[in-house]
Amino acid sequence: MGSQALQILRQGVWASLTGGWYVDPHQSTFSNCFHLYLWIFLLAFPFLLFMALPPTLVVAGVYSAVVAVFFTAIKVVNFRLHAMFDLGEIIEKKQASLTADAPRTEEGDEGSGIHDGNQHRDSHVGVEMTVFRKVNSTPPVRCSSQHSLFGLNQFLPQLDDTGGTKSLAAEDGSKHDSVSSVKRTQAIRRRHNAGSNPTPPPSTMGSPPSLQDLQRARTSSHSRTRTLPSALQFASSLLLPRSGIHEASTFDDTTEGAVHYFFDESGVKRSYTFGPAGGGYEDPVQERERQSQSSSFTSTEVQEGAPVLSMLQPRPVVLQGMQVRRVPLEMPEENTLMIEEKAKPKQYYRFWVLPGKWLRVRYDRLALLALLDRNRRVGENVFAVVLASLVAFLGFLLLLQGFFRDIWVFQFCLVIASCQYSLLKSVQPDAASPMHGHNWIIVYSRPVYFCLCCVMIWIFDLSGRSGSLQPFSLYGVTFFSAHFLLCIRDMLIVFALCFPVIFLFGLLPQVNTFVMCLLEQIDMHIFGGTATTSPLSSLFSLIRSVLVAALLYGFCLGAINAPWGDAHVPVLFSVFCGLLLALSYHLSRQSSDPTILWSLVRSKLFPELESRTPEEPPVEIKDPLPEKLRNSVKEILHSDLVMCPLMAVITFAISASTVFIALQPALSFVLYILAGVVGFITHYLLPQLRKQLPWFCLAHPVLRSREYSQFEVRDAAQLMWFEKLYAWLQCVEKYFIYPAVVLNSLTTEARTVGQNHKELDIYSRAFFISVAGMKLLRSSFCAPSHQYVTLCFTTLFFQFDYPHFSETFLIDYYFMSILFSKMWDLLYKLRFVLTYIAPWQITWGSAFHAFAQPFAVPHSAVLFVQAIFSAIFSTPLNPVLGSAVFVTSYTRPVKFWERDYNTKRVDHSNTRLATQLDRNPGADDNNLNSIFYEHLTRSLQHSLCGDLLLGRWGNYSTGDCFILASDYLNALVHIIEIGNGLVTFQLRGLEFRGTYCQQREVEAITEGVEEDEGCCCCEPGHLPHMLSFNAAFGQRWLAWEVAATKYVLEGYSISDNNAASMLQVFDLRKILITYYVKSIIYYVSRSSKLEEWLTNETIQEALRPCLGPNYVDSDPTFNLNIDEDYDHRASGITPSSFCMIYLDWIQYCNSRRQTPVTCERDGPLVNLCFGLCILGRRALGTASHSMSASLEPFLYGLHALFKGDFRITSPRDEWVFADMDLLNRVVAPGVRMSLKLHQDHFTSPDEYEDPMVLYDAITANEEKMLISHEGDPVWRSAILANMPSLLALRHIMDDGSDEYKIIMLNKRFLSFRVIKVNRECVRGLWAGQQQELVFLRNRNPERGSIQNAKQALRNMINSSCDQPIGYPIYVSPLTTSYAGGHSQLKSVWGGPVSPHNIYTWLISSWDRLQKGCGAGCNSGGNIEDSDCGGGSTSISTNPAIHTTQSTPASCLPQPHITTIQPSMASSSHSPTRGQFNTRSPGSHSDDGPHPTVHVGPPHPPRGIHRAAFTRAPALSLHRETLSDGLLSESTPRSNLDRALPAQTRLIPAFGTHSINSSFQPKSAVITTHEA
Repeated sequence: MGSQALQILRQGVWASLTGGWYVDPHQSTFSNCFHLYLWIFLLAFPFLLFMALPPTLVVAGVYSAVVAVFFTAIKVVNFRLHAMFDLGEIIEKKQASLTADAPRTEEGDEGSGIHDGNQHRDSHVGVEMTVFRKVNSTPPVRCSSQHSLFGLNQFLPQLDDTGGTKSLAAEDGSKHDSVSSVKRTQAIRRRHNAGSNPTPPPSTMGSPPSLQDLQRARTSSHSRTRTLPSALQFASSLLLPRSGIHEASTFDDTTEGAVHYFFDESGVKRSYTFGPAGGGYEDPVQERERQSQSSSFTSTEVQEGAPVLSMLQPRPVVLQGMQVRRVPLEMPEENTLMIEEKAKPKQYYRFWVLPGKWLRVRYDRLALLALLDRNRRVGENVFAVVLASLVAFLGFLLLLQGFFRDIWVFQFCLVIASCQYSLLKSVQPDAASPMHGHNWIIVYSRPVYFCLCCVMIWIFDLSGRSGSLQPFSLYGVTFFSAHFLLCIRDMLIVFALCFPVIFLFGLLPQVNTFVMCLLEQIDMHIFGGTATTSPLSSLFSLIRSVLVAALLYGFCLGAINAPWGDAHVPVLFSVFCGLLLALSYHLSRQSSDPTILWSLVRSKLFPELESRTPEEPPVEIKDPLPEKLRNSVKEILHSDLVMCPLMAVITFAISASTVFIALQPALSFVLYILAGVVGFITHYLLPQLRKQLPWFCLAHPVLRSREYSQFEVRDAAQLMWFEKLYAWLQCVEKYFIYPAVVLNSLTTEARTVGQNHKELDIYSRAFFISVAGMKLLRSSFCAPSHQYVTLCFTTLFFQFDYPHFSETFLIDYYFMSILFSKMWDLLYKLRFVLTYIAPWQITWGSAFHAFAQPFAVPHSAVLFVQAIFSAIFSTPLNPVLGSAVFVTSYTRPVKFWERDYNTKRVDHSNTRLATQLDRNPGADDNNLNSIFYEHLTRSLQHSLCGDLLLGRWGNYSTGDCFILASDYLNALVHIIEIGNGLVTFQLRGLEFRGTYCQQREVEAITEGVEEDEGCCCCEPGHLPHMLSFNAAFGQRWLAWEVAATKYVLEGYSISDNNAASMLQVFDLRKILITYYVKSIIYYVSRSSKLEEWLTNETIQEALRPCLGPNYVDSDPTFNLNIDEDYDHRASGITPSSFCMIYLDWIQYCNSRRQTPVTCERDGPLVNLCFGLCILGRRALGTASHSMSASLEPFLYGLHALFKGDFRITSPRDEWVFADMDLLNRVVAPGVRMSLKLHQDHFTSPDEYEDPMVLYDAITANEEKMLISHEGDPVWRSAILANMPSLLALRHIMDDGSDEYKIIMLNKRFLSFRVIKVNRECVRGLWAGQQQELVFLRNRNPERGSIQNAKQALRNMINSSCDQPIGYPIYVSPLTTSYAGGHSQLKSVWGGPVSPHNIYTWLISSWDRLQKGCGAGCNSGGNIEDSDCGGGSTSISTNPAIHTTQSTPASCLPQPHITTIQPSMASSSHSPTRGQFNTRSPGSHSDDGPHPTVHVGPPHPPRGIHRAAFTRAPALSLHRETLSDGLLSESTPRSNLDRALPAQTRLIPAFGTHSINSSFQPKSAVITTHEA
């Protein structure tokens, strides 16, 4: 903990103050000195120039030029060095003889490209200790070149026993320097850095013992041995070798008397001599060096009285890595170690200075990265140099103008130095960095902000001194006066001086985030735009708004200059109003993200770009969402093409009618009152009555949905009357009331300016009218929920309370709308803070929380100021480490997260095959369960916007956060952009099996408080349908509230069964194997390639031995316990035993083929089925990797086959490779289908004994269910395509568990609890987690800031952060939901008014008119039969169903029909010659919802569908209606014939015969059942 705190203080706090400079003890001395001198130069250089030289621009130019040259040189060298490391080669010199003239040769060769082939190796060879433990005197592992760091065992010195020196020339001393590969060098570095010990001191690495040192050490060793006292001689003789001392011949020489030389941790040259029985002792050499270094080397064994003696006595040691640890003389054999010497390599890079001239660089990339930041591209380096020069020039310019005096000059020079230094070595991680690791964007934050600040100081100073700007007064405050501008300049000067503290607390975001936030705030608050999703979208939205405002400005300026009468509105102003309303409506319906619009344009104008994708995905896994989004945008554009001109014309007419002038002032108050009343009912009263706890007093909602009382939701949500009312009130409010209010204000404002244009600045007023009108109209179209509050406050405050403060109503309303958006933020922040720090519900997650709680009390005043500041600048207010102390973070957009983090599902489409078979990385629960959140996102994309407009989530606004809680799904939905008919959101799915803290918070949001009867400390109860006092009080002190308890969405119910419990018994496994075999037979018979397989010579030749009378397959895989056809007499499976069990099934499956093949006992079909069934079972045994009868291997093999891992190892099964479809389309689906049939066996054990039932069940499962492994991409595409049912076998290996579960998914409607969370609570907790993990580096998984806090849902919110800050299992991309796809909302408001829909409506209206006219012209016709085209006369000449050449009668859907036999009097008549009346699908009958066909009189009763009675010309237009009335879906005739009883027969195809009108059967009734 202490080291972490020091690291934060050093690398975080101090580095933030200085711009990046700090002393890093883990780096080299050169690196720290370079950083120090560099920072001192950047600090002292401008300070000394300003103090010593006269203040002229020439000095500023010289200073900026020197800085530019200095930065250019550093950046060029840094860029070249990194390029050298990327592309250069590592030159490694081989070892040469250890002679003393090698250094001179090397020095002469330094800096030139000439290479001396006879160059000798430097005798000062570095050594490195590699330790190998020796146990029980066993020789250690041989130190070959793979154990040696640089392979120096090829040239070890050879010394004789008497100390004589042999020749030490290397084997390849005359060869040139060899160039080693980069891979080998990287491996060497990894091995070198793998140990936990630090790098040896430079003295150790740079001055190894030479040959003369070795000889002197040998001599001094003998002399010391002779001069030791007798006691020490006796002690050392116990370890001295009996056969004499000799220099070690090789690294692994551990013979008795072998001497090895090394350097210890203090850089002291020492030797180690191996003694008898694996013992040994270490001995110092070179007494003078040892004595000179004794000050830096301390030992507890050195006595003050005898320093020389204690240093010279032999001491046995144990070498741990590179450290020497002294032990007693009695050293056991198992602790004896062997030492390997390794020489430091001669390796370097060639740094080319000039052509033919290069320098040797003995440096590595890690050291260079620790020295300077890397800029990968040339543009980054140029930009950094330009920024450094601008910082120097602008900063010195401010110094020259005299803005700083005394100590503030030095402070400002420190700010300049910190900005420049961050371009060379930045603060990583920065307090405002949103990501772990090196953030290259944050490098430019300080210099960019400094340049902007200096430019603004210079501009405000120049404007304040010149007085060229015309001041104006607004609400008593004079803007742009000289005093005002100079005050802003002084504030900016103080702001610039506070740069170190500002960047320490991270109050300024990185540059791209700042640009996005600035553009988003301008577009939202000035032009009325929506939130944005990226910097590009923010720029696009602002440019779009500016262009529209510029277009409107011209019309408005011309209208103001036109003459205004007392009862006259200029035509140009009416045109302006029409354009303003139409363009504002169009902008409100467009998303800020232009990608979908561009995709639509590209698909229409440049279709060749769409087909130029590098890799076209298969058709079955193509994502339908992009096409759906393009269709939605196209539908909006088509609708706007009609609605915008229509709205413009209507607005022009209303404005030109002078209604907004003639009815003043009564019209204004009527509109204000109407807007207030409708807004109060729509956005306050109705949402409160629909809440789960209205006003936190009632225990149940007053207006309840139909699903509220249902225990389990079966169908989609029903449309209620109050939902229709809410939708219509919003429609009236958005499209009638607020446009009238805004147009009324615009007319009044323009008339005032037009009549007094000499006194007012018409240019600025015209621009303001254009911008204000666009902002107010777009806000009312997009987010009308808070408009009534703003409008009522503006009216009451400026019309009645303080009318003398009012400017004009348009100005008041415009600025109050901006102010109220900030006031709502302030309200949410204060609610969050008060809820979070309330002392009666504070939850301390750590000891720091308890420590910080008392400091929150004096912090309250500062906290309130921070809340105001953060509300103005839209910054989160985050708790420090989750405690009760709050600090302001940097400004963030509504989207909040700077990174576009999306979950990438791991499946077989993006992993290697070997990885899938061995480790299966995507098999963890979180990865597999993420698909359900993806499906939930698609469901929300379809219905969210419509549900919000129907009020099912209550009131909502931009940036709101909701939690959807179900049985196992817990997702946070962040609403980012709200448009007129569109909503952009992001879903963050939490873990299914969350932590303890998450479960406690889930319980808090799902449990009810209706049963609480407490009041303070007693329980007196509560009134009926009311909350108790404690419950009402507790609900008011929460940062969340329940918006709905039964929100219905389409999803999947998940059921998982333990496969071990279902296959534990042998009988259950036998059932599975039986279904496995039958499924293989089914797929063989159903295959279209069956004839090809039966005639394939390779297959038949391989299966011919199976036809033998005595053939038996005795593979150990087969078992009497699990194989039903096992022949215990033959100890295997024989064809006769196989046919005894499965021949009937083979024959039945063959009979169901369209063209059955011959199926005899010894025929090729039975033989093929026998071979495939044997192969399939043998593959199951092979995948199990065990012949035992235990369950675990069986489940392992079953899972391997289920995911498609078939390993054919038997030569008898290799015939299957003749056609891989035998595995892919027969055996593999057979395994999967058998698991489904085994599941069904538990519900109906004897049902599948009937072959017909089993065959139909397999066929139905094939059509309505997907059985696949969850890693297969088809699984994801099936879920996203809303497949009704899915089944998979999942292998779970998590937290020590190893289980197999059968996952069954059934599509149904799910019920969710919708929890609305305080958005400022979410933003504050997210910002706190980011600061804690990134800047403060708190990686404790049990940190206090993620402990449960039920009042704020702290754990769930913090878990939903982007990874690795949080741990959601799924984060969706930004998804846009459109209102046009919601069927219930479309039934309320109608479909979009597009040209195609208008054309369709005209055609249908003309058709109805034509039929009506025809009905009136026929005799006996009436109005009620207008849809039928006439009466009985027309029926006698026109059939009920008209079949044409293009649509034969056989193509019509054939229903299941039950005929009740008519009476004998009419039995001779065919039912086909009657007149058929089809009951409409929506009509009710006594029998239920089934449509019924009656045979009756020619005139159907009222309410019966009359499509069968249409005339011949109109009949073809209603063929689809008749088909829908007869049957909802078609049924094959073969299934129909089997399903009908003997007395039931199908109706023949309807012909064109005339029907006798006199024939009226009375008793024949035909009932049509749905398929």
